[in-house]
Amino acid sequence: MILELILGILFIIISISLLLFIPLIIGAPFEPSKDDRIKSILKLASPKKKDRIVDLGSGDGRIVIVFAEKGYESHGYEINPWLVLYSIIKAKIKGAKKAHFHLGNFWNKDLSKYNIITLFQIGYIMPKLEEKIKKECKSKTKIVSNKWTFPNIKPKKINNNVKLYIIKN
Repeated sequence: MILELILGILFIIISISLLLFIPLIIGAPFEPSKDDRIKSILKLASPKKKDRIVDLGSGDGRIVIVFAEKGYESHGYEINPWLVLYSIIKAKIKGAKKAHFHLGNFWNKDLSKYNIITLFQIGYIMPKLEEKIKKECKSKTKIVSNKWTFPNIKPKKINNNVKLYIIKN
């Protein structure tokens, strides 16, 4: 009986640890975008009603929700299940019906259906992410990066350390 209880507690601890720490190992650590940066992201993205927007590593969902509240179809990919659940609940509370959250690794997703991509990643993945974007995205796709820079694409505009890139294929 005691052995089963100990094994049960160990299972719960290991499960929670994996859910919390694996996303940190295979992705960027969660750091929310500040309000002034979100304003810059919106301004630089300058979406049209028909645009489909995706946030890569959507964290707590704040960028996806802001776009959805303004009437744009927006999606977020996040590998941390707790943040996805939090984002879904937050979007429901705010009535952001056009906000969609997906549990999963964006490296395994086709980005070609989106014409605006937002991201707040980490420097060491930017070369690989640049390759993925160039390969999958259509010409004139807007990429809005909070802080981080691509190595081979020059930004069209910079506002408050947020960079706008436009893909040319």
